[in-house]
Amino acid sequence: MKHLWLMAGALMLGLNYSTAAEATTKQPHSEPVTPIQPAKVTEPAKVELGKQLFFDPRLSMSGVISCNTCHNLSLGGTDNLKTSVGHKWRPGPVNSPTVFNSSLSIAQFWDGRAANLQEQAAGPIQADVEMAMPHTLAVDVIRSIPGYGSQFKAIYGDEKITLEKITDAIARFEETLVTPNSRFDQWLLGDDQAITAQELQGYQLFKTHGCVACHNGPALGGTSFQKMGIVAPYKSSSPAQGRVAVTGKDADRFNFKVPTLRNVELTYPYFHDGEAATLAESVAVMGKLQLGRSYSEQEIKDIVAFLHTLTGDRPQIQLPLLPASVDATHRPEPFK
Repeated sequence: MKHLWLMAGALMLGLNYSTAAEATTKQPHSEPVTPIQPAKVTEPAKVELGKQLFFDPRLSMSGVISCNTCHNLSLGGTDNLKTSVGHKWRPGPVNSPTVFNSSLSIAQFWDGRAANLQEQAAGPIQADVEMAMPHTLAVDVIRSIPGYGSQFKAIYGDEKITLEKITDAIARFEETLVTPNSRFDQWLLGDDQAITAQELQGYQLFKTHGCVACHNGPALGGTSFQKMGIVAPYKSSSPAQGRVAVTGKDADRFNFKVPTLRNVELTYPYFHDGEAATLAESVAVMGKLQLGRSYSEQEIKDIVAFLHTLTGDRPQIQLPLLPASVDATHRPEPFK
């Protein structure tokens, strides 16, 4: 019996040594794309407050539109519409970018007019084609709600509620909306079994054909502004003309922020105008207009297969219970 126990122990040790050896043989891949890092929450109370504000439709004139309306966290951080629908059912001029991993971008909005998430959070609240709520009224609404007042005092040290504090809290929440642990991230970290041969072939095409010149870094995009239509002009019905609206420089006309490709299978339709309905269509158009390539059906399938490996773990968001309004709280005016 003792002999059997020794043999079993030896086998177990051998198995452990084998597993350890296999683990040490995993070598990270050095690529122009890097893995997404998990969120580090240092101010949980502020993040929770920001989550409530993100979901609160009382920041809109109609009382039915919240940040989550266009950046739906149950989907891909977008609304999956060509262009978002705002106040009085009016269509916006551009496709809604995903809020997931948006903290990794060089700037916010397609034209980069907001330097950071806090600046971005202020824009849609007042924009007439989005939430259409004047900033002064939005602040008054939040100030009138006792459940918010107590949170702002505990977090910021005083009872004064300002637009800057509202947008700061929303931004801190949005910084937690990262999606690590995609299958491609697992491959980057050395797990060669995490993606298939076809998916790897798609990545090699993506890399060697030059897509990574713009779609690089942890978000595979968001770090530069590039002209839409380098080899051939892009024809769009959207009035948006890109970065020129911010800089006033004609050289920036039709320059848009390069979108992230993280979770891209979830963020259809594609491009600033939402004109590409599918990933296959977007790959074909980008190949022609940006690279001067006419991809074969198989090449498109391979690249699309790779793009599907970029879907990460979306954060588990519990729907917040919002603090109650009082008699003094401004009532919604959906038709104003």
